[in-house]
Amino acid sequence: MARGRADVKSRKNLVTTTVLVLVTVGGFFYFYSQNSDSSSSVEYGAKSLSHTGLGGDKDDGVSSSTLVGGEVIAVPKSIPVCDDRLSELIPCLDRNLIYQTRLKLDLSLMEHYERHCPTPDRRFNCLIPPPPGYKVPVKWPKSRDQVWKANIPHTHLATEKSDQNWMVVKGETIVFPGGGTHFHNGADKYIASIANMLNFPNNNINNGGRVRSVLDVGCGVASFGGYLLSSNVIAMSLAPNDVHQNQIQFALERGIPAYLGVLGTQRLPYPSRSFELAHCSRCRIDWLQRDGLLLLELDRLLRPGGYFAYSSPEAYAQDEEDRRIWREMSALVERMCWKIAAKKDQTVIWVKPLTNSCYLKRLPGTKPPLCRSDDDPDAVLGVKMKACISRYSDQMHKAKGSGLAPWPARLTTPPPRLAEIHYSTEMFEKDMEVWKQRVHNYWSKLASKIKPDTIRNVMDMKANLGSFAAALKDKDVWVMNVVPENEQKNLKIIYDRGLIGTVHNWCEAFSTYPRTYDLLHAWTVFSDIIKKECSPEDLLIEIDRILRPKGFIIIHDKRSMVEYIKKYLSALHWNAVTIYDVDQGKDDDDDEVVLIIQKKMWLTSESIKVSE
Repeated sequence: MARGRADVKSRKNLVTTTVLVLVTVGGFFYFYSQNSDSSSSVEYGAKSLSHTGLGGDKDDGVSSSTLVGGEVIAVPKSIPVCDDRLSELIPCLDRNLIYQTRLKLDLSLMEHYERHCPTPDRRFNCLIPPPPGYKVPVKWPKSRDQVWKANIPHTHLATEKSDQNWMVVKGETIVFPGGGTHFHNGADKYIASIANMLNFPNNNINNGGRVRSVLDVGCGVASFGGYLLSSNVIAMSLAPNDVHQNQIQFALERGIPAYLGVLGTQRLPYPSRSFELAHCSRCRIDWLQRDGLLLLELDRLLRPGGYFAYSSPEAYAQDEEDRRIWREMSALVERMCWKIAAKKDQTVIWVKPLTNSCYLKRLPGTKPPLCRSDDDPDAVLGVKMKACISRYSDQMHKAKGSGLAPWPARLTTPPPRLAEIHYSTEMFEKDMEVWKQRVHNYWSKLASKIKPDTIRNVMDMKANLGSFAAALKDKDVWVMNVVPENEQKNLKIIYDRGLIGTVHNWCEAFSTYPRTYDLLHAWTVFSDIIKKECSPEDLLIEIDRILRPKGFIIIHDKRSMVEYIKKYLSALHWNAVTIYDVDQGKDDDDDEVVLIIQKKMWLTSESIKVSE
């Protein structure tokens, strides 16, 4: 592994004793040469950058210094480029890391597909290069149906799934006909058939706005989720980084919401009662394992009256093994109080109860049991799945449902669970107004740099209640709302508003492929990192990994923090678009500033240079 930066505490001690040396020469050497006993260290840090007509300062390797949080930090003028083999690196889902650290994982429980992050000394502190021939991605909505082959140079799925219409290679592009393992004739027809089975008006899956949020487990290249969007339904398309590698990378390149995750041992990073519909089409999941643990995780995530659409051979039971699985699964969901809403051919749709009444009528000792009263169904980060049924809150039980408004009114209507996080209606509405104005200001500053179709995949790195995303409702974008671990209860409000998101600690890398987002919004994220004594430099490199070339970063933070970040622009090959002050009250200790940055298009000297 390439060398990693030491943590903030150890670096602080070193800087305190040798600050003059660090500022002049030693700082640069320390930043890049620590743990250089690995032979791969030199190899991974030795490449040069070639700008595509965007200019840039000559890289003389000389460091400057800055003061952050009372600590003097050496700021390099250049950052090495990782080896080309790392162009698709996902640090916390890196198979090489698992192999080299000899982690003892249970493969039968899918633990090897869960997050395992490198320690600071094993981090790659280098910029992830694009693959040879990388191009600015195809724009939405055209991207739903085709992407550049050079951007994701993997065509094995086209051969492996050739009879299922997942994807087809055509010249320099990869085309997505909309097929899937179970819906060869197109996701649009399959979605309409599900709506028809449920007797939804006009065969529209949104059911008058009552179905908005969907979880697609084992999503493939996410054509199901892609075709849901035209019905104003948003899916969290979920798949692991497994033998069908690059599924999620294809989904995000297409502009479809998606996330790398697996039903293994940990709860999925979503709060309880987040989805109206869960979907599994030939997703190769053994739902009966571990006392139905994985099915109970779906149960936790479904809203009252929510549906599980299951398309699989077991649903029509042609042989003895299929019939056995069907009998056992039917018995399990019956004990879970699910009922069959519809069944046709290879698809069965179950529906959850609206209240706790069925749970309370079960015979003593019935399995799976109800979860303990002290179990928090919304706690997800680092929490193991539990083989028990999460009952509804008293409010949901009495309301006989989630009590949410239909979409799109849901986006701006204070949800009933707001009281659970101690927010009033007035606080909710004020939050919306504040972010509406802030987003208006952001977009006015970006206007000269973007066209209507420039931005598609957006991430709000500290989403609070999701009002940043709500303010973008008239833009043709989707937003991954990320909340920190100490605010994970806020995520249920985000889902109740008809948005999607996840919980994440920015001291670690995010579970996504490189170059998957067009715009990142970082509101006080860097100040939070400093408080946690994590490395802001690591976060800058992680942001660069996630961001597409020509993409934008909106950094909204304290002036001192923004001034610190500005010193890294040259090293990261970022351009400052604009900077402006944020109006605040007179009692604020440190005024806030907004810095908008654009990532340059660059290629390594070993890549094929592409003109834009």
